[in-house]
Amino acid sequence: MKMAAPTASKAASLGCNNKPSFPELDFRSGARVEELNKLIQEFTKHDQREYDDQRALEIHTAKDFIFSMLGMVQKLDQKLPVANEYLLLSGGVREGVVDLDLDELNVYARGTDYDMDFTLLVPALKLHDRNQPVTLDMRHSALCHSWLSLRLFDEGTISKWKDCCTIVDHINGATNYFFSPTKVADWFYDSISIVLSEIQKKPQRGMPKVEKVEKNGTIISIILGVGSSRMLYDIVPVVSFKGWPAVAQSWLMENHFWDGKITEEEVISGFYLVPACSYKGKKDNEWRLSFARSEVQLKKCISSSLMQAYQACKAIIIKLLSRPKAISPYHLRSMMLWACDRLPANYLAQEDYAAHFLLGLIDDLQHCLVNKMCPNYFIPQCNMLEHLSEETVMLHARKLSSVRSDPAEHLRTAIEHVKAANRLTLELQRRGSTTSIPSPQSDGGDPNQPDDRLAKKLQQLVTENPGKSISVFINPDDVTRPHFRIDDKFF
Repeated sequence: MKMAAPTASKAASLGCNNKPSFPELDFRSGARVEELNKLIQEFTKHDQREYDDQRALEIHTAKDFIFSMLGMVQKLDQKLPVANEYLLLSGGVREGVVDLDLDELNVYARGTDYDMDFTLLVPALKLHDRNQPVTLDMRHSALCHSWLSLRLFDEGTISKWKDCCTIVDHINGATNYFFSPTKVADWFYDSISIVLSEIQKKPQRGMPKVEKVEKNGTIISIILGVGSSRMLYDIVPVVSFKGWPAVAQSWLMENHFWDGKITEEEVISGFYLVPACSYKGKKDNEWRLSFARSEVQLKKCISSSLMQAYQACKAIIIKLLSRPKAISPYHLRSMMLWACDRLPANYLAQEDYAAHFLLGLIDDLQHCLVNKMCPNYFIPQCNMLEHLSEETVMLHARKLSSVRSDPAEHLRTAIEHVKAANRLTLELQRRGSTTSIPSPQSDGGDPNQPDDRLAKKLQQLVTENPGKSISVFINPDDVTRPHFRIDDKFF
């Protein structure tokens, strides 16, 4: 006797096709992906601060003070270019916005030492009249590094800067002056100290209070007190180039995630030499190639969910991997850019995938440590972890393993740290809220004209352009009228 097969509805009623509904889990840690997403969102909420008009005006006042100071530095001995173009980045050097070594930097903590941090690249020399590709003297250096001969410049430039050079005499009797990053940094710090001393002899109403000036290796760190805010400026002397270095030319031949989203001209508009040397390099002579201007353009093409995961991951590793200082947030940034090239754009655009991205970045970082391999994004043949010892990389890999085993707990810790920093900032604001700080150019007249309009514009620029760079064109003879450029827009 044959029996008919149960119908689909009957099978369902019998429970034959019922599948238990499980939440999405991370296989390694067992953490719920939904919970990780919520924790990343909470971290982002506390990490991204909103600025009211008063805070925006304080940001402008601090920026104005720094640019006025640099104008006075230029007038000391005419070394800096008269018409200079600075690159202002949101976030300090310790946040990995530029590829610089963190070993020589003093530890500053947000909330305890400052409320907002910026990095300002200040060209000591500009080479903007050459056609690409730019060929550098890399015979004495490791990959991604170069010496810089002043023979590329005119006699006037050599005369101004030769006291900041190391001198090499050739067999044929010729003398070559090599621009020294350490001597330039020493000169820059001394000049800034002289100018600040003069400024403080004649304080003006509303002028920021210089709370700290320190030379950290080749970086000058200044903390300003403005109203109820403390602002950290990491000022970096650099050499600015237009065009693209020949050593990175092959990178342009590859396919990249930004293809079709921004133009190649935007990406290769210029690069810098920053004052940092390789592990075995000569500190007095060696500079490091930096593509900070290009990275600003590339960030336009990175999804908000991936950026949220990156910021959360960075907050975790900065504290966890701080000793010994082998891993920089810049390494993590490079890995994120490689991931953008490796993975489909529609996958990275998923708004609810921040947890997957965070776990992936941790996995990528651990993979790089175990294999002691982290290629520079723009010069892949340069391995940024090559100099590390096996002991160091395995120590950090084990620390990351603990994060990967319980990412939720490490996210909660990061959230508590950022909330504690915010509480310190708010407490300072409450103590200083009774005083209103006008701009240094203000004469104490109508508080709404023109600084209120400027404050609103600055607030709009800050909130609408998170993480973007601001280039500032400034005439040292008229520091009251800076011209802003955020990416390719002028203000």
